[in-house]
Amino acid sequence: MKVLMINGSPKANGNTAHALAQMRQIFEEYGVEVEYLHVGNKEIRGCVGCGTCYKAGKCFMDDIVNETAQKFEECDGMVIGSPVYYAAANGTLVSFLNRLFYSTRFDKRMKVGASVAVARRGGCSATFDQLNKYFTIAGMPVASSQYWNSVHGAKPGEAEGDEEGLQTMRTLAHNMVFLMRSIELGKEKYGLPEREKPARTNFIR
Repeated sequence: MKVLMINGSPKANGNTAHALAQMRQIFEEYGVEVEYLHVGNKEIRGCVGCGTCYKAGKCFMDDIVNETAQKFEECDGMVIGSPVYYAAANGTLVSFLNRLFYSTRFDKRMKVGASVAVARRGGCSATFDQLNKYFTIAGMPVASSQYWNSVHGAKPGEAEGDEEGLQTMRTLAHNMVFLMRSIELGKEKYGLPEREKPARTNFIR
C-alpha cells in the first residue's frame, strides 16, 4: 500500500502539516509507504485550457504537476490538506490539483481519497467539500472519519491543542487503510467495476 500526501499550505511546519503528521504516523504503523509533497509554497500556474495534455499525456507546463503524475498513478490513496482562505482551499493548491487531475489520463478509479481542512475558526466544511470534488469526479472513493476532516488552529502549532481534530485525523487514517485494503481484496476477486464509454453532453447544442 502506498499513500500520496499533499500539503497545500505555504507553511512547511504549519497547522496543516501537524494535521497530516497525525495521519502519517498511523500509516507508517500499518507499514503503508508514504510519499509526502509540500506544494503550497511552490510557484504553480493555473490551467489555461489549451488542451495540449490530451495529445501529449501531460501538461505543457513542465513543473511539479508533471513530476507528481507518476506518483499519483502508483499510489493506492491520496490525502490532500489545505489551510482555509475565504472558506476555500489555498489558490496555489487549487491550481496544482486542477492541472494534475485534468492532465493525467490514467484510470483513477478506486484510489482512496481523503481531504483535510485547517482553519482558525470557520470555512472548513466548504473547503472539505471543495477538495472532495476532485476525488468524486475521478471515481475515487472518499474515506471518512468520526467527524468532518477538519482541525483548528491559527498560529503554527496551535492545532496541537485541538484534541478532537487530531483524533479525527488518526481515525481517518485508520479508516483509510481499512478501505484501501478492502478495495485491494475486492479488485483481486472481482476486478474493477464495469465502465461504460463516457457520454459527453453539452448543455448548448
